[in-house]
Amino acid sequence: MLKIAFVIIASYLIGSVSPSIILGKVLKGIDIREHGSGNAGSTNAFRVLGKWAGIAVLFLDIFKGYFAVKYIATLSGDTLLSSAMIAILSGFAAVAGHVWTLFHSFRGGKGVNTVTGVLLALIPVPTVLAAGVFLIVLLITKYVSLGSILSSLSLPLILIIQRARGSDVPPELIAFTVIIPAFIIYTHRTNIKRLMRGEENKVKLGS
Repeated sequence: MLKIAFVIIASYLIGSVSPSIILGKVLKGIDIREHGSGNAGSTNAFRVLGKWAGIAVLFLDIFKGYFAVKYIATLSGDTLLSSAMIAILSGFAAVAGHVWTLFHSFRGGKGVNTVTGVLLALIPVPTVLAAGVFLIVLLITKYVSLGSILSSLSLPLILIIQRARGSDVPPELIAFTVIIPAFIIYTHRTNIKRLMRGEENKVKLGS
């Protein structure tokens, strides 16, 4: 149990490192949460800090989730829990750290990129398919938030279809991908309100 606790705490601490907040202070001497949308994520980093900072934040946030699952989770050794369950707990801890960051007053980003890193480590092919859903929605609507929500909703459907076709998909993974959309919807609740009012910010593609 001590090893599991260590894995969860270490994953949470890795997730708590916020590239957008750090780069905001280093590059412009600002708290990015006080500018743009007020979110400590890659979309706001693109708006406030520029393209290259936004790209850096995007990949670093993804890497946090991937690293937690692929490397930190393996430190638990043999336990009563399955390796898939340990990886899920580690990934969720990293996402929780990103959203409720210990190092920045428990106010971080919305978790989409870190969730993506977790899922790339756990289920790479379904994650790539869900990323395709995100890109299609983004290209059609220009709304990052809507793309994030709909792509997360597609994940459990993809896994259920894979399992129905005979693929070895652990039930705990399906349960995890059912929880993810609820989590993403919760962290995007203000975006949903803006979408319903027609006030959500669109991204400028190709600029």
